[in-house]
Amino acid sequence: MIDQDTIVALATPSGTGAIAVIRISGPEAISISDTIFQSIRGKKLIHQKSHTIHLGHIIENGKMFDKVLVSLFKRPNSYTAEDIIEISCHGSPYIQQQIIQLFLRNGCRMATAGEFTLRAFLNGKMDLSQAEAVADLIASDSEAAHDIAMKQMRGGFSSEIEKLREELLNFASLIELELDFSEEDVEFADRTQFDQLLNQISEVLKKLIDSFALGNVIKNGIPIAIVGEPNVGKSTLLNALLNEERAIVSDIPGTTRDTVEDQISINGINFRFVDTAGIRETKDVVEKIGIERTFEKIEDAKLVFFLFDNPAFDKTELEKIINQYPDKNVLPICNKVDVLTKLQVDELKSEIPGILFISAKNKIGVAELEKELLSLIDSGSLTGDETIVTNSRHYDALLKALESIQKVKEGIDIELSSDLISIDIRQALFHLGEITGSITTDDLLGNIFSNFCIGK
Repeated sequence: MIDQDTIVALATPSGTGAIAVIRISGPEAISISDTIFQSIRGKKLIHQKSHTIHLGHIIENGKMFDKVLVSLFKRPNSYTAEDIIEISCHGSPYIQQQIIQLFLRNGCRMATAGEFTLRAFLNGKMDLSQAEAVADLIASDSEAAHDIAMKQMRGGFSSEIEKLREELLNFASLIELELDFSEEDVEFADRTQFDQLLNQISEVLKKLIDSFALGNVIKNGIPIAIVGEPNVGKSTLLNALLNEERAIVSDIPGTTRDTVEDQISINGINFRFVDTAGIRETKDVVEKIGIERTFEKIEDAKLVFFLFDNPAFDKTELEKIINQYPDKNVLPICNKVDVLTKLQVDELKSEIPGILFISAKNKIGVAELEKELLSLIDSGSLTGDETIVTNSRHYDALLKALESIQKVKEGIDIELSSDLISIDIRQALFHLGEITGSITTDDLLGNIFSNFCIGK
């Protein structure tokens, strides 16, 4: 059920700023606002048109708190489909709290996390995947993450899922109809046509499932561990990539004893670089802990930069990391290329496949390294209209839907009875419905919207 309380919350970040926005939504939003807001023209908000802005003062018992702008949105043409008031006040934390407390004293209650968007979903202004895209849009910190969230908010993913669900539902109804005429032994659903549909749905689901690998790293950033022996230039490379002195650089081996992390955006994709302690045998207790953390970061990384600066380096450690982590992209990088001879470069190229040459100190080859990074990430889908799945809940539901579809196919192949086939069809429909919110539970909604910020 949709809560009929009128809710209030700060919609902008807390703290001091030029302005702050306080949002009120619910059946009494306008009438409560009229008790504490005085328009400079003496007009009541209840008599004004929707989507209008009004200048006036917030007043209680003759005391003026602030001069504000009030934006008026009347139901159903608002974000929540309820009456909404948005007050733009000065950004003093004292003013913000005083205005919010005024609304609380006059019949509002504080909004819970994500409650405005929850009401928008419950009132049919958006489906569940679009609502989740709102949170992704707020959290986006790169161009790629922003673009994906915007596509999902526009409903591209939802419409794709609903189309699959509708086609499956049409056949499901024919299968269910067969159950009503089971004694007559008739078939209303063409099994050949149904099998073709299941193949089409399976292909779409597999494509969406496969896109999650790209979507997940775009949403969360791609972790890259920079590893190698001490003093080969790992910290210098991190500083060169970030274009700032982020890590301490010295000629003393073992300077980096803990991991140093930072991130940059390259072509709209976030990369999280981790400068690690140099790998070597040591009796230093602190340095040993740092080296242990190096291998922990390799476990977490999607890519590994193995850095060395001597053409005669011991290749055992590189081979060990490649063999120990076969699922990782290990990129061999020779630093200090500016002091190498052409013969040394050619020999290394022939000995080590895929090697790159840089001078981190002089920023030689750093741009080429960034290009190589982008080539290792299949980001071609970002430039088109293809749907990319970034939400782990959606990914899980798609996997379960595909599993159910495959069971339906198996049932048709072995000529299973309609009642048994219909069970798996219902399961597939259920999991697809979970994505868009056609099927929800209170626990599901609670888990999703508890991750929103208050005020949205």
